[in-house]
Amino acid sequence: MSKTTANALIKRGLSKKLAEKVAEKYTLSALEKLSDAKIKKEFGKDAEKILKVLGRKVEEKRKEKGKEKKAVKKKKEKKAAKPAEKKTKEKKEKVKEGTIRERIIKILESKKEYLPIAVIDEMAEKIEKNGLEEKLEKIVEKAIEEYNRHLMDPYEACGMVAAQSIGEPGTQMTMRTFHYAGVAEINVTLGLPRLIEIVDARKDPSTPMMTVYLEGAYKINRDKAKEVANKIEITRLINIAEVETDISNMKVVVKPNIKSMERKDIKMDDLMEALKKLSKVEIKKTEDGIEIYPQEGNENYRELRRISEEVKNIKIKGIEGIKRAIIRKEGDEYVIYTEGSNFEKVLELEGVDKTRTTTNDIHAIYEVLGIEAARNAIINEAYSTLQEQGLNVDIRHIMLVADLMTATGVIRPIGRQGVSGEKGSVIARAAFEITVDHLLGAARRGEVDELRGVAENVIVGQPIKLGTGSVELAIDVKKLSKIKKVKK
Repeated sequence: MSKTTANALIKRGLSKKLAEKVAEKYTLSALEKLSDAKIKKEFGKDAEKILKVLGRKVEEKRKEKGKEKKAVKKKKEKKAAKPAEKKTKEKKEKVKEGTIRERIIKILESKKEYLPIAVIDEMAEKIEKNGLEEKLEKIVEKAIEEYNRHLMDPYEACGMVAAQSIGEPGTQMTMRTFHYAGVAEINVTLGLPRLIEIVDARKDPSTPMMTVYLEGAYKINRDKAKEVANKIEITRLINIAEVETDISNMKVVVKPNIKSMERKDIKMDDLMEALKKLSKVEIKKTEDGIEIYPQEGNENYRELRRISEEVKNIKIKGIEGIKRAIIRKEGDEYVIYTEGSNFEKVLELEGVDKTRTTTNDIHAIYEVLGIEAARNAIINEAYSTLQEQGLNVDIRHIMLVADLMTATGVIRPIGRQGVSGEKGSVIARAAFEITVDHLLGAARRGEVDELRGVAENVIVGQPIKLGTGSVELAIDVKKLSKIKKVKK
């Protein structure tokens, strides 16, 4: 029997006897993977209590209602079906020939058109879901039309358009640090400073924060949400006790605040356990609190001060880097907002929903979830920063910037240390920053600039081979004047 599982189930509100019975057969993670039907079969009358603890009761009712609706719908369809309707049956049989996805691909091949795989999959799913098999060809034609309309024209300077589209609204952004929407206690950097942080790919955001979503019983029970918040928020000894230095007796006295300890769910044993980490000290427990003495031979004022500072800052509970955790009710569930971020450690806690929990620290997302997740984080953070200021920028411009920052498999800043500093054109690099160094280095290496980009062509004073400049037309003026004479 797993004691950890039993204790976890008891905390969630299950009786001790039933919790031990469940723990004999399953761990908590294995229990959550079981279907409702299997739990009912295994535990009979007690199944409802277990499902409630797992936070599945509401979902079960919804499923039952859905099944009832489907049953009523089927009965109606059976009554409506007539033997005379052979044509509709024939049509349905034709529809079933080959999967919807295969049929979409065949239509695209016959029309010699292209759609991305993600679009094809989404179309197939929605057509099947809504029963639109008969209108398949029309839907595909409309999708092709929309896709082609959104394609970029050949030789369009998409990078320049994206830079202008983000840069111009950026000049209208404010420079202040705001309170986080709805949580007055937490400050978060927004506006232009936040946008600069994102595109510079800074390792440490100026105001890191996390939105921690909960699962199961934790998201609907405030006390359980408070348990998770207490595990997240860092609690140092100075937060829950008074620390005094008694110079005459050469000791440091710790007087715990019982109310603060109860609020944070901390016991005296936790304090003693934390204080054991101190080096070169002797610890004694008294009625009023705890007394800490320097080791024999080390009894001097300097050593006493060192011990006092160490005692104040010693960690009792929580995760390193998270200063505060605030619980808010959003809809039917409780959500925890944190000041400070430690993405990896928070995801390890029981009761935290790993699929929805987010942080504004892009590098932490990259280290835990990988480069694709980091790309999505850059897009979401930049887009929400602009939206918060009331600036509507097409998300595809931001997506282009995010692609450029993450294309190599690591997060690169848009600056001389990243994208701009790695441009193929010498003149474009020199135009950005440290001009002399770039030109001298290129001259030493014998680099050649093919003048393909925008900046380098502007500098040398020739038309840019993009957009209208991509087409070269020559007019013979003599022949033009002859044509004019003939017309007269």
